[in-house]
Amino acid sequence: MLDKKKKEEIIKKFKTHKNDTGSSEVQIAILTEEVKELTEHLKEHKKDFSSRRGLVKKLNQRRKLLRFLERDNFESFEKLIKKLSLKVTRISELCSDIGKRIKKDVKKEEQEDEKKAQKDEEDGKDNK
Repeated sequence: MLDKKKKEEIIKKFKTHKNDTGSSEVQIAILTEEVKELTEHLKEHKKDFSSRRGLVKKLNQRRKLLRFLERDNFESFEKLIKKLSLKVTRISELCSDIGKRIKKDVKKEEQEDEKKAQKDEEDGKDNK
């Protein structure tokens, strides 16, 4: 759990306007710091499963906020990722990668089917 001073520093660093305390950017930054702290705790206490569950909840919450920010304000999203040094896999990138793999697999199957058909034709001629 973050102490009050650390939380205020994060809010100052990531706020989007004067009285900002709850924008997506601030929430993501706070969650990122909490994730770091929980990760360090879990390195030391490997069998603390309730903390592990809390970590997973925070990661999922941060992921949802990042997706929202990506859709809502892409420029702010990119700046935040750079500031926090996060690795983010975008859904559009995943879909294009999967699409490329599927096309490759389909093409490979078509080639194999053609070879099989040619072989069957050759075998049919030999039997006559």
